[in-house]
Amino acid sequence: MKILGIGNAIVDVICKVNDEFIVNNNLTKSNMKLIFDENEFKKLLSNLKIEKTVSGGSVANSIVGLSQLGNSVGFIGKISDDEFGNEYEIGLKKENVKYIYNKKKEILPTGTCLILVTPDSERTMCTFLGTAGKINENDVSTEALKQSEILFLEGYLWDEGDPKKAFDKAINNSKKVAMSLSDKFCVDRHKSHFLELVKNKLDITFANEEEIISLINANNFYEVIEFAKKIKKLLVITRGEKGAISINGDEINEIGIEKDLKLVDLTGAGDLFAAGYLHGIINNLSSRDCLKKGTEMSSKIIQQIGARL
Repeated sequence: MKILGIGNAIVDVICKVNDEFIVNNNLTKSNMKLIFDENEFKKLLSNLKIEKTVSGGSVANSIVGLSQLGNSVGFIGKISDDEFGNEYEIGLKKENVKYIYNKKKEILPTGTCLILVTPDSERTMCTFLGTAGKINENDVSTEALKQSEILFLEGYLWDEGDPKKAFDKAINNSKKVAMSLSDKFCVDRHKSHFLELVKNKLDITFANEEEIISLINANNFYEVIEFAKKIKKLLVITRGEKGAISINGDEINEIGIEKDLKLVDLTGAGDLFAAGYLHGIINNLSSRDCLKKGTEMSSKIIQQIGARL
């Protein structure tokens, strides 16, 4: 197995909305809101028309992308033995992902994420983590970790208590560790912990410009480059219309975006970028070609609804 992903096992529920819906429900456009009340989540969903449901979660999206590129991959994510949980498992197995988790009936239901797509293609997420956020070290297979070349984690999953123990076990039993910072919301919530991970525990960090600037409290992007050079770890940063950059010590590579794309939905753009980049790494492509593959994958996904090619 080339890459093992560990992340929130979330059923994505994709809906088109107008800007008014975002404002009326006190949501912050383009960000993620965690919903802790199951009834609040159900109320939100009741007012929406569902376009599509997918076995999602950030790292799961990346792992499926890697599978579609012909790589041998696996995924660990906590679900309950319920309708959404069964759909989730079937969905991943259909994509030739080795699903390394034995579901059982949990107190909380399988996690769900509302992905609200506005007319400008931005996505605003409302996530009810359910049992996904209760992952613990017993859910993480040491054998699977040792059989994989790279472990891929998501910032969304990190939290104090059991998830942190699961993270620690995974990192301590892996050959090489990559992680996505996931969202500025996550960075701001766990800044000191994420900074410690990036500096001392991770071999590869994926972030967008806003996330990495927030993480290190930078005043400009030049400070990000200097930080990356100093820690001598691989940082891969997407910069919207400015393209993407990888920094590994003194080696810096940049690539522009693909032009004249028809934007439909930005859901999964970062996830599929990471898939393309990691595909490049495990297939020994050059740093520039890794960026190129990441850009190619993200360019494809934003021209359709959802995070599956």
